[in-house]
Amino acid sequence: MSALRESLGFLTSRLRQVGIFVALILIVILFQILTDGILLQPQNVTNLVVQNSYILILAIGMVMVIIAGHIDLSVGSVAGFIGAVAGVMMVQWGWAWWLAIPACLLVGALVGAWQGYWIAYVGIPAFIVTLAGMLIFRGLTLITLKNQQITPFPDELRALGGGFLPDITGGTSVLEWLTVILGVGGTAAILFQALKERRIRKKFNLENEPMAWFAIKTAFIALLMLIITFLLASYRGTPIVLIVLAVLVIAYSALMNNSIFGRHIYAIGGNLHAAELSGIKTKAVTFRLFVNMGVLAALAGLVFTARLNSAQPAGGTGFELDSIAAAFIGGAAVQGGIGTVAGALIGGLIMGVLNNGMSILGLGTDYQQLIKGLVLLLAVGFDIFNKNRTGGGTSIASRFKRKPAPPAAEGTAPRGTATDQPLPVPATTSDPR
Repeated sequence: MSALRESLGFLTSRLRQVGIFVALILIVILFQILTDGILLQPQNVTNLVVQNSYILILAIGMVMVIIAGHIDLSVGSVAGFIGAVAGVMMVQWGWAWWLAIPACLLVGALVGAWQGYWIAYVGIPAFIVTLAGMLIFRGLTLITLKNQQITPFPDELRALGGGFLPDITGGTSVLEWLTVILGVGGTAAILFQALKERRIRKKFNLENEPMAWFAIKTAFIALLMLIITFLLASYRGTPIVLIVLAVLVIAYSALMNNSIFGRHIYAIGGNLHAAELSGIKTKAVTFRLFVNMGVLAALAGLVFTARLNSAQPAGGTGFELDSIAAAFIGGAAVQGGIGTVAGALIGGLIMGVLNNGMSILGLGTDYQQLIKGLVLLLAVGFDIFNKNRTGGGTSIASRFKRKPAPPAAEGTAPRGTATDQPLPVPATTSDPR
């Protein structure tokens, strides 16, 4: 009973982090029921991963920008612009895919450097710079494509957006065994890492999770991984873009948790002036942050273009809204300083399940936009409520609470009584002269 009470107390203190996992599970269960089981069919799970891959890539970079206290409204336009550049390079100029892809990522880095310079070194707010960038790169997309789509792309690029790892059994098995091997290996690695981190925290007497909650959480994650592995292996195997996503999540999680650059990002978002006084080169960190965002936006543009097999004038429209929503739903704080890569990934999956489930149910885009807006509003509202509940902020009601008067010393009257007057100056017994 004490273990259960301890676990519940820990969950209450970690309501912010646990809430997004619970929300994802409830949304999946809801749409699984409403769609009569279509949501978790192997083919639909694969489509869910492929269709939302570029949003998840953008969400990884966006949550880092938000943690630092900034915002980027241009990522959708940059993704569309990079798709147009890729079309010109590969289709019109005839560049090989292995040369065009790095060139497009370099263009994305230059775009990020352009915006990062104005934000970090000129001092223009990121909201203004990226709003201008949204218009600039949308215009450049239309100029590059001359308001026409470019197609088709090489098979190697198309594999990035919709290809699968090869089937080592040649299609003779019910399950795709390379996916099974990768899934089981990934699950074992997650379990090993979780146990290793718990031992380290216990060794240095750091705050640790209750054993009951740790066991339940770890078992649930392992079970979820194995279920996803089975569903993917039952259809066509592992999408190539899922491998790209896994590499990005591992790399950026390590960057944010274990590197100096990651700690500097959290410090800048937590308190910019304190970070400057502590010696952090805030301008350089901000500049590199937006260069990184430009590269990830370019990668998302390549994935999106490869999936459609077409560079379109309207490509990337609305991507910035979905990626920002994914970061906030995933637990990023509006004021900055708080957020995780894994949380942004969960937020992106919530948005993806909502889009996919509502499409299966046949809801129009009008109702889809309405529901996604309400979900975003509730997520940010929950964040503020939880911060006030845990003392991280000040609720409206508490601002009007009257502070109690300090207890009066023995032998004195409380303040506000008739004796609360200046004490008389005692008379002197001798002539001061």
